[in-house]
Amino acid sequence: MTDWLSPEEWRAVALSLRVSATATLFSLPLGVFVALALARGRFPGRQLLNGLVHLPLILPPVVTGYLLLLTFGRRGALGQFLDQWFGIVFAFRWTGAALAAGIMAFPLMVRAIRLAIEAVDPKLEQAAATLGAGRLWVFLTVTLPLILPGIVAGAILAFAKAMGEFGATITFVSNIPGQTQTLPSAIYSFLQIPGGENDAARLVVVAIVIAMAALLLSEWVSRRVARMVAGQ
Repeated sequence: MTDWLSPEEWRAVALSLRVSATATLFSLPLGVFVALALARGRFPGRQLLNGLVHLPLILPPVVTGYLLLLTFGRRGALGQFLDQWFGIVFAFRWTGAALAAGIMAFPLMVRAIRLAIEAVDPKLEQAAATLGAGRLWVFLTVTLPLILPGIVAGAILAFAKAMGEFGATITFVSNIPGQTQTLPSAIYSFLQIPGGENDAARLVVVAIVIAMAALLLSEWVSRRVARMVAGQ
């Protein structure tokens, strides 16, 4: 297997895994919060928030990448501030690829967690509240254990989506081998080279295997966690 892919191809696979894991881990807390707000919240602008969350699914990925470049580029409003004050740079860095992948995968994560929250009977939460438990304690002891399968499923689906992200990533951070060249970008590069179809095909197989493994793992972990929660 080691000889099947070149060192450059392995770097693209490893970078994709790193980018996807980072995007998932950092977006998960916000995903839970937003899903909870959309499922249980009643506030002005709720539909606007829902629209903004799902906007990356509707917009062309290139548009999302361009907006990220305008916002988080070195001359962007936030990008310039983060660079000057904290030394944080996203544009043309692997961290930018993680940011782009996280934004593109965020709607899938939120949707999975939101559906899990909406499946929880509000009477269970109300019963805990009548016993004197605060909102945070109710969430930690009642809601969170019940929605844990949805959180796990959402995280794994977001990871799989981040692995396949291409349009927003290549627009925001370009396609630099060893730095920002993820698995989809490497496939694209090989397809631009005469005779590179075989190299691209190998990476396509890797992408399919990782995606299917993530989906199967999502189903298996969700069912296992659901059984564990039901048995408590």
